[in-house]
Amino acid sequence: MNDVLAETLSIEAPGEIRLVEEKLPDLPDGGFMVATTHSGISAGTELTYVKGTNPYLGASWDPALGLFLEGAPSVSYPVRGIGYMQVGLVVETRTRAVAEGALVAMCYGHRTAYVADPMADRFVELPDDLDPMLGIYVAHMGPICANGLLHAAHDLCGPAVQGLGDGVRGRRVAVVGAGVVGLLTAMFAISEGAAEVVVVDETPERLAIAAALGANVLAADPETAVELKRRWRHGPNDRGADVVFQCRGQSRALALGLRLLRPQGTLVDLAFYTQGADEVRLGEEFHHNGLTVRCAQIGRVPRGLAHAWDRERLSHETIALLRRRGSLLRRHVITDVARFAEAPQLMADLAAGRRHTVQAVLCD
Repeated sequence: MNDVLAETLSIEAPGEIRLVEEKLPDLPDGGFMVATTHSGISAGTELTYVKGTNPYLGASWDPALGLFLEGAPSVSYPVRGIGYMQVGLVVETRTRAVAEGALVAMCYGHRTAYVADPMADRFVELPDDLDPMLGIYVAHMGPICANGLLHAAHDLCGPAVQGLGDGVRGRRVAVVGAGVVGLLTAMFAISEGAAEVVVVDETPERLAIAAALGANVLAADPETAVELKRRWRHGPNDRGADVVFQCRGQSRALALGLRLLRPQGTLVDLAFYTQGADEVRLGEEFHHNGLTVRCAQIGRVPRGLAHAWDRERLSHETIALLRRRGSLLRRHVITDVARFAEAPQLMADLAAGRRHTVQAVLCD
């Protein structure tokens, strides 16, 4: 019998967070056990459960219809197992799929240990030359951002996409939002040969990080679109970004992103919105410039590309980016490192706005 206990982050109710002990299941034949070395906190999605704004808490998600419907909520409190940026050390294995001592990137929530089934749990073994802390981006967060570039490539090339950079190479790219998603997306675009990448955000400290990563920056204000369009000319009456990656879950950020686009340009939306969109004016730039909005949600790659661009390939692209630019990410993006015991207070402070971070990582 397995007597191993794991500490698990539990959101008991809005604003109420604690660590609870859970007994791990017995290790089955074909399974393996990991001890968590690093667990990255998403200051976006995860905090919607702390704040009580996640749509799964108030409606029933029907995956067959693709609709939120009235009925019993799909998720109720206590919420456990949130978090999708884990790195674990394999401490016991009963499968030849992974060896003891390997470091793997996974998505199993903020837990100090986990028993995995290779047939049900996706894992990516980390190469020896990668900083283990950067491994938090390999399983899910990196693929989210890589999928944004893939949508831009599909928008330009259709099913003839050959590489992740096909939609940004030689083009002028704007990224709205300098959180983790925006910063990683900007780094992907820079690495894939964009002619210029401009990151737009309201926070000077985050713009400083984007600049340190190699992007050009603009403060988000009423003159941002005018300034960018004066700078980026394609021809008469044709100014602005070729493609915009919208990476902030605020309607004003989406409205700004539309204003940055050249006529018939495309906005690739990676943001998660939990409120309305009153500031988005569909009768203005969206209508008069013939713009396109594409949602690059990680649940699917562009239609027709799934055979060649699965999650494993997006993780491979993430590892390649981390090898090229990981030292910059480690130095500038990972701003807070805390112990698991500090996680409840840290998340409560982030949700209440008492503390600000770009990327916080839990480790023991």
